[in-house]
Amino acid sequence: MVDEGLKNAIREAYQQLTESMGLVPRWGQRQMIAEVANALGDPDAETPIAVVEAGTGTGKTIAYLVAALPIARARKKKLVVASATVALQEQLLFKDLPDLMRHSELVFDTALAKGRGRYICLLKVDHQLSERGGDLFIPLYPDEFLGVEELDPRPILQEMIQALGNGEWNGDLDAWPEVIPAGTRQLITTDQSQCTGRRCPHVSQCSFFRARDGLEEADIIVTNHDLVLSDLRLGGGVILPNPEDCLYVFDEGHQLPSKCLNHFALRFHAGAVLQGLRDTDRWFTAGSARWVQSGPEENLVLAVRDLLTDLTKRSEDIATLLHSLIPHAGEEPGEYRFPYGAIPGDLIEQSLGLLAQWGQLYRYANRVEAMLENAQSDGRLSQHVSEPLSDLDLDLANAQGLVARAEQQIAVWRAFSDAPAEGSDSDGWARWCQHGGGLNSTECQASPILPGKLLHESLWQRVAGAVVTSATLSALGTFDRFQERSGVPMTARWKRVASPFNASKAVFAVPAMTSLPSDTERHTAELSEMIPELIASDQGALLLFTSRRQMESVLEVVEGKLLHRILVQGRLNKNALLAQHRGHIDGGESSAIFGLASFFEGIDLPGAYCSHVVIAKLPFAVPDNAIAAAHSELLEAQGRDPFLEISVPDAAQKLVQASGRLLRTEADEGRITLLDRRLISRRYGRAILATLPSFTMEIAV
Repeated sequence: MVDEGLKNAIREAYQQLTESMGLVPRWGQRQMIAEVANALGDPDAETPIAVVEAGTGTGKTIAYLVAALPIARARKKKLVVASATVALQEQLLFKDLPDLMRHSELVFDTALAKGRGRYICLLKVDHQLSERGGDLFIPLYPDEFLGVEELDPRPILQEMIQALGNGEWNGDLDAWPEVIPAGTRQLITTDQSQCTGRRCPHVSQCSFFRARDGLEEADIIVTNHDLVLSDLRLGGGVILPNPEDCLYVFDEGHQLPSKCLNHFALRFHAGAVLQGLRDTDRWFTAGSARWVQSGPEENLVLAVRDLLTDLTKRSEDIATLLHSLIPHAGEEPGEYRFPYGAIPGDLIEQSLGLLAQWGQLYRYANRVEAMLENAQSDGRLSQHVSEPLSDLDLDLANAQGLVARAEQQIAVWRAFSDAPAEGSDSDGWARWCQHGGGLNSTECQASPILPGKLLHESLWQRVAGAVVTSATLSALGTFDRFQERSGVPMTARWKRVASPFNASKAVFAVPAMTSLPSDTERHTAELSEMIPELIASDQGALLLFTSRRQMESVLEVVEGKLLHRILVQGRLNKNALLAQHRGHIDGGESSAIFGLASFFEGIDLPGAYCSHVVIAKLPFAVPDNAIAAAHSELLEAQGRDPFLEISVPDAAQKLVQASGRLLRTEADEGRITLLDRRLISRRYGRAILATLPSFTMEIAV
């Protein structure tokens, strides 16, 4: 049970906040506060997790902060608030949290947590500005350097060093006033695998570690999903505090499962691996002469170089084998997914060989890293040679990177060598190979089909408590789809909190049409004919498409017919596009935004900025990626219907998200028009229709 004193503290903070800000307490917000408090406030709870779907306008940020902060303090835990986007992080840091502290009696310290790659690495800058700057650190992912523009980075690096020295800048690359070229950014950033940490000669001035040390004093850590997942992949407690010492809030939590798959997928890219092996051999050749003087046996150096040669040959062989498996593998991009994740015997055999060789390289790399650490500690290498000490720092970073690359490849080839043989049942993994044109672009990947088990093992069973919230977590009236994908235990607290907005102020219309989306040409032509009349009287309109080709085809026809200023996703960045749209409306002009799937959520256009949302068709996702296709295949093998279990729930959720672009405040009203008759002509459409908010319906019979 939650301590009565803690309940009172939460009530008092909420009352103080609402009175000071002149807010009317909302029933849904109070419901959410209770769910969060009951989940996090009982240290003996079997599953201290709350999953709360909070409709637009609930005020979920206030709800979870008011409830979670007093509990985190009482339990001596860090409160980690993870959002899906930078925009949400900034809103938390610069608006929501300052408002909370100013209008309540809660006092707390906040800190922003970002990964090493968002800060300047002084060791790399020092190396770039030295005479030996041409000797690169070996990148963890060498393919990221392919095609990068070759610019002289020294002028901008000297500006950065001067700004750091003057105290005008803190080393956060996101705060640098100018655009940093991608090639320059890659040269001056590092990651966990190559950062030498407290052994780095620049650690006392390190921007990342200064920010990291600030986390120790903070009550609330604001971060994003990606950084939490990166930390968990490293075992937890590497970048952020240990999960056991944290209460987490995942805002926009419906994105967490898909982000998890991106972080835990395994990949072999032929060009990247071969380049890494060549760079490692070059670095080993240059460094081994001075290393041998420091004590390691010469046989180790020879063994590593022989192994690098063998690994290069075997990597070339497996790239050739993978390339041969891809239908019509020429210069055009292609892909082949292994049915049920089962692979041919010769690929299993090659995978076993690579697993053994990368395992041996991992052991050798650890020995080299240990030798360099010892040498750095007692200065032996600097005594034996006249090279500057920074060479040893470079060597140590490269050794750490080699360990990390070997670990990654061990995981890849274990996933392939453990794969079922052709003709066997699925083991729950998707495996596929592809190329972007040419042998060097050949790659293979492996990923769990569902991320639930990963999240359960690395997060849910470890955390001191967690809240997952979003306006769209359920689909077709249940949490089943999210629960399967997220792995949140069914014993957690699951709650749907309705939006306080009056949904009947929105008219949801499905007009009469003669075409269906299955006939793309006719449907596109009919959209082109209908849209100018549909939005003629609307000052602000948002038109959403699931296909860029269809959107562009419609634009070709309507651009000359509309009186609106037309803004198109992809022609401007998102922030600039929205700013221009608001500017048009504020200036008395009409404006229409044409957007794709990513505009179905995260677009906030209240009032006159959007009085009409037009949705071209039901947002069914095409299973055009290997993981989605493997999931469908797995369900079919179990006698289940992937369309009804995956496609329909996902489309229902996305339709709710798209419809949610209209009512953003209590005063908003307008129209939502869906140009897809399947919503009323198909049984699954009627199931989707039944789960929409209580809009005023205009359905043409």
